[in-house]
Amino acid sequence: MPSTKEIITSYLSAGLHKRLSSFDNEFFDQISEIRIRADKPLFLYRQGKEYDAAYRPTQTDINETLEKISQYSLYAFEEELRMGYITLPGGHRVGITGKTTVERQTIRTVHHVSGLNIRVAHQIKGCADSVLPLLLHEASRPLYHTMVISPPGCGKTTLLRDIVRQISNGIYHLCRGMTVGVVDERSEIAGCYKGVAQNDVGIRTDVLDSCPKAEGMVMLLRAMSPEVIAVDELGGERDVRAVEDVLNAGVKLICTAHGRDLADIRQNPMLRGLLDKRIFERFIILYTPGAVEGVYDADGNPAEGNFAGGTNLCCLN
Repeated sequence: MPSTKEIITSYLSAGLHKRLSSFDNEFFDQISEIRIRADKPLFLYRQGKEYDAAYRPTQTDINETLEKISQYSLYAFEEELRMGYITLPGGHRVGITGKTTVERQTIRTVHHVSGLNIRVAHQIKGCADSVLPLLLHEASRPLYHTMVISPPGCGKTTLLRDIVRQISNGIYHLCRGMTVGVVDERSEIAGCYKGVAQNDVGIRTDVLDSCPKAEGMVMLLRAMSPEVIAVDELGGERDVRAVEDVLNAGVKLICTAHGRDLADIRQNPMLRGLLDKRIFERFIILYTPGAVEGVYDADGNPAEGNFAGGTNLCCLN
């Protein structure tokens, strides 16, 4: 199976390929983002730090890379371009910036691409081990309604992915395997490539890729009979209305949200309503990349159970 380095460098221009291939596999495997901008320094982001890769990409580098990523047919990737990214094998995602074409207030495509951001997919199996016992009822072991809260880049999607994998497979001595429906609006949880999940999200998991959260939650309820629904970055008004449908159907919800803590989440009027209704029974707070500050109950008190605050999950993105 090709390494992360081999997969990503195979899609790069000759100049970018030569420069990034010079990094050893261990260093490359810890990279979270590769920022490529025309006539500006090439930056790598690794373990929360920025590295100048000592290379200045040209517009030709970007054009050649985009041609390889789109398999020399940008038209075939028009739908992905509207979303602002293209997913590579392995679940790696390439964000795109440039001039957009808008029709009826909807982005049709992106032209004159001037910047690429390769977000390197990292799956850290077992990173949820320390928090999972606090997310399950003691008696019958169903999942609590759970929200993972963190600023960008601290590992909330990585943690969500591993929770989904483990509850889908079943956890020895903790819980049986559950049927999980994932609405992966931005292809970050499962990292689907041509509809196939590139990340391990468990044996009982069904994925709706590149689907808006609100529509996806309703579709899963209608067609897939999930016991748990998982979504990334809850926050919009339509998302919140769909959450109510999930709750009325007796399905458990696990989601993530941008914020520093519970007080920050309450600043979002949509999420504040969910908190006021005490819908979520568990909150996991990540405060730096991969570090859990704590697990809290609906009242904001530390959840009962064995957990050491500050546990490092080794999450990278």
